[in-house]
Amino acid sequence: MDPSAFLIPAVVVVAAGILTSLRVLYEYERGVVFRLGKLTRAKGPGLIFLVPFGVERMRKMDLRIVALDIAPQDTITKDNVSVRVNAVVYFRVAAPTKAVIEIEDYYFATSQLAQTTLRSVIGQSELDELLAQRERINEVVREIIDEGTDPWGIEVTGVEIKDIDLPQEMKRAMAKQAEAERERRAKVISAEGEYQASTKLAAAAEILEQFPAAMQLRFLQTVVEVAAENNSTTLFPIPIELFRTFTEPHKPASAEARARALRAAAETMVEALPSDADRGTLEGAARKMLGMDKEGTKEPASSGGEDS
Repeated sequence: MDPSAFLIPAVVVVAAGILTSLRVLYEYERGVVFRLGKLTRAKGPGLIFLVPFGVERMRKMDLRIVALDIAPQDTITKDNVSVRVNAVVYFRVAAPTKAVIEIEDYYFATSQLAQTTLRSVIGQSELDELLAQRERINEVVREIIDEGTDPWGIEVTGVEIKDIDLPQEMKRAMAKQAEAERERRAKVISAEGEYQASTKLAAAAEILEQFPAAMQLRFLQTVVEVAAENNSTTLFPIPIELFRTFTEPHKPASAEARARALRAAAETMVEALPSDADRGTLEGAARKMLGMDKEGTKEPASSGGEDS
């Protein structure tokens, strides 16, 4: 018998077995290899070889990050407010061998764990905390899910709450609260502005009180500003105080004022005397000429024989 009749089929079978035993894995893939049902190790990436004829079998695992959408969850917060929350979980396979051996379907298991964890964390938080501290709640949910999936070889990289749906009654109540808060701020700002304006007006009034003519200038400035509006007829209530300077007769100075003026004139005359003059005699003469004694009171009329 010709030996080639057995050799050729054997070569063909071996070549076919070798070709079917070659696998190509991408950079983001790993192959978990089982030899006769027993785990050997994870291979890849690149070209790998398996023992043919079913001795070794491989299961591919994708190591890329998976975005898992959590369905909307109806839950009640700590302060008894019904909310509807949905989120997204980002995770990846960190240990391919654990993801194959430890759990049947890691994707479904991670989804269920994320839903229960989200409901639990929302139930332990108040509504204001849920709305204002969303980043902290995301981190708490991520840590809990990551701790639960770690034995499965799954790493949770992030959790994000996408939407928080509130009842219509709660939305209206929150809108009223926000409106009231805005009105409170507006009133406080208005009162602060009135206080600052009153302070400035008080300072301006003190300055105008010292210089009455400034009131007239301010009045004329107001007239110019009103005239710029192109009004056909403008009525101005003019204060009588503006004409007091022109209407009131000149009042003579009082006796006290005249005494102060004469005293000042006498002192000026005395200071203007030369140094070699008899200051005592000249000072008395000056005061007699002014009709004032040394204390500033008017002296009685002197007799006709007295020298002036």
